[in-house]
Amino acid sequence: MRRATPQDAESFAAVVASVAEEGWIASEPPVDVAAFAARVRTMLAEGDTLWVLSDGTRIVGTAGLHATRADGVALLGMSILAESRGRGGGRALLQAAVDHARGAALHKIELEVWPDNARAIALYEKFGFEVEGLRRDHYRRRDGSLRSSQLMALLLR
Repeated sequence: MRRATPQDAESFAAVVASVAEEGWIASEPPVDVAAFAARVRTMLAEGDTLWVLSDGTRIVGTAGLHATRADGVALLGMSILAESRGRGGGRALLQAAVDHARGAALHKIELEVWPDNARAIALYEKFGFEVEGLRRDHYRRRDGSLRSSQLMALLLR
């Protein structure tokens, strides 16, 4: 695992596109990989902190801390390819994000997760994230259905 660079943008976007196909993240398929890669380069240029997880041959996971409108609060996003889950990569990405946030004098990391994503919720809870609320029927999907999201946060003391 390492910090992402602009050269990682396409691989970063490809991981997000793959996880979007599974329905585990808010991004809906099909993800325009080229456009998302351009967003990744912009995020890096604007100071967002991004990481990539490699299996030795390719990037298999991503994480990012993104500025919010609230001073001292960052939004966490993570994606890991299905075949690479359960090997400690999510833990490593999350630890890097938490460590960075503490070093950057942030006081809070927030995230949104689908309420049925028990695996991700369990990981966040192991790190001390707590449920702050539920956005009921908040996201309208392309098919017209509505999705709720669970709000979780970690207060960095």
